[in-house]
Amino acid sequence: MKCPFCENIEDKVLESREVEDGSTVRRRRECLSCRGRFTSYERIEARPLLVIKRDGRREQFNRGKVVKGILHACEKRPVSIEIIESIVDEVEREMHREAGREVLSSKIGELVMTKLQEADKVAYIRFASVYRKFEDVSEFLKEVKEVTAV
Repeated sequence: MKCPFCENIEDKVLESREVEDGSTVRRRRECLSCRGRFTSYERIEARPLLVIKRDGRREQFNRGKVVKGILHACEKRPVSIEIIESIVDEVEREMHREAGREVLSSKIGELVMTKLQEADKVAYIRFASVYRKFEDVSEFLKEVKEVTAV
């Protein structure tokens, strides 16, 4: 591992620990030349996941797009970034577990809505109104009634 301070390639590992449910190993290292300390992360390389869009196009899954959509729905709501990251982690894990190598974009949207409904009902309604493309107020009110009836 190249030292970020002096670019020497010799170091020693001071500590290793599992993080993120055992899917990542965090290592504290010390450069043998300059004694600088730094952290590295080791992850299993995930197989690429392709998203099948509504128009049939395929594109590689982009976690950032999911985070951005949820952040927008949670704007000015008491939903922490940790909860948002947790939602995205759960959605991503479930997609890899169930979908294999390809997943419909509609499946991603439904998973996000399910998780948002548990986290914050207002954020859920905001996300659903964009995702389901509500055409008028009656569709919006119908969704609100369903959420408040639960």
